[in-house]
Amino acid sequence: MKLLIRNGRVIDPASGRDEQADVAVASGRIVAIGRVSADFQPDRVIEAEGCVVAPGLVDLAARLREPGHEHEGMLESELNAAAAGGVTSLVCPPDTDPPLDEPGLVDMLKFRARKLSLCRLFPLGALTRGLAGESLTEMAELTESGCVGFSQADVPVRDTQVLLRALQYAATYGYTVWLRPLDSFLGKGVAASGAVATRLGLSGVPVAAETIALHTIFDLMRATGARVHLCRISSAAGVALVRQAKADGLPVTADVSINSLHLTDVDIGFFNSAMRLNPPLRQQADRTALQAGLADGTIDALVSDHTPVDADAKTLPFGEAEPGATGLELLLSLTLKWGESHQLSLAQSLARITSKPVQVLGESLGSLAQSAGQLVEGGVADLCVFDPQAIWQVSPKLLKSQGKHTPFDFSVSGSALPGRVRATVVAGNLAYQSE
Repeated sequence: MKLLIRNGRVIDPASGRDEQADVAVASGRIVAIGRVSADFQPDRVIEAEGCVVAPGLVDLAARLREPGHEHEGMLESELNAAAAGGVTSLVCPPDTDPPLDEPGLVDMLKFRARKLSLCRLFPLGALTRGLAGESLTEMAELTESGCVGFSQADVPVRDTQVLLRALQYAATYGYTVWLRPLDSFLGKGVAASGAVATRLGLSGVPVAAETIALHTIFDLMRATGARVHLCRISSAAGVALVRQAKADGLPVTADVSINSLHLTDVDIGFFNSAMRLNPPLRQQADRTALQAGLADGTIDALVSDHTPVDADAKTLPFGEAEPGATGLELLLSLTLKWGESHQLSLAQSLARITSKPVQVLGESLGSLAQSAGQLVEGGVADLCVFDPQAIWQVSPKLLKSQGKHTPFDFSVSGSALPGRVRATVVAGNLAYQSE
């Protein structure tokens, strides 16, 4: 398909491009930005006046719920949600049922995603068999099947010897290990330790659950030379430790969830199960540190932490409700809201969900590594066209995800969000266009 995106404001955070221009797409590639040849005859024209034309968003944390949890989300519904949110590439953790610890499971997932042609899918392989934390998976075979790294999702490795061996193996072959910093014994609560949890009588997760795990990870990185990506930093103390680790030269990157970036434990209110999240929402000082860490580059990327949850699992009492929230369709808007609050340019804000996540993925993207997350002539045609001036009220009926629960539901939060996706292009094909 030949596409012409006309009269948009083209913003590419990777190159610094910010100009009014046309974008021509053919055979899955960007063939021109700015001057488009008079010979170019598009099959479809997207009028983008008043809109921003940006690289497609790259989300480093989105659960698609398939296989094993189809009652909470299907591959088709969640990839449709990704397209509606301007997300053209996403990384999914391995905690499916069964976990992604066998090449056949990874092959099946990628094959189904390719057939849908809605979003590029990059799975993480399980670090240990069955995520049990006992024996390592066949990382080489999983990499050949398309895994971009190895993770335990939210399941900590209790045995430090196993984690050491995993990092040694990963360092030998240049793999990246994705770890959620959480002590398995301290991290069993349902809310962040503090005044709110105490008042509500909820079991708490102290900041030490994150910092103890971070100290362990950093010491093992020093011993092995392994590259680690830290998933969903949630505390001010965690941000400080990551900042120091980077200053020390450790090959570490980190991300933060849109939930932790915008909400605090006060938002739990009177046991609002929509705020039952993992990691749990912490205090205002933590949120402030996370926002500042993302702005100064200590935290590399912002993620949706998309986790669709069945309605029945969310209507239970707070302590029993399943943690999670839908987020793919909110990633752009919540990024823009954060950027506005820190007086960042559009390019600076968009970098945290385009070029910066691509840098985290690095060479694991293969041939896509040269042009993913940016707009360059000859590069892959993954684009997001959005109206930065549009204001919308989030409601479950507007969401394409099978999971309808979000803390940013207008009826709960009372606040509208900026930015609305008008079109999403994946590999030159129109994956989504608003009505």
